[in-house]
Amino acid sequence: MQNLYAAAVEEPHIWSGANPWVVGGIVLTILLALLVALLMFGAGREHS
Repeated sequence: MQNLYAAAVEEPHIWSGANPWVVGGIVLTILLALLVALLMFGAGREHS
């Protein structure tokens, strides 16, 4: 039983979190969509 526990503790972690490129791409897409929505919303308004 001791050897099984030692083998489980020494096993490396395969998943180290989210891929930063994927997270950055998702955030960039959200921000660009918000920017487009803001520009569409303000297109019909007059400037003061």
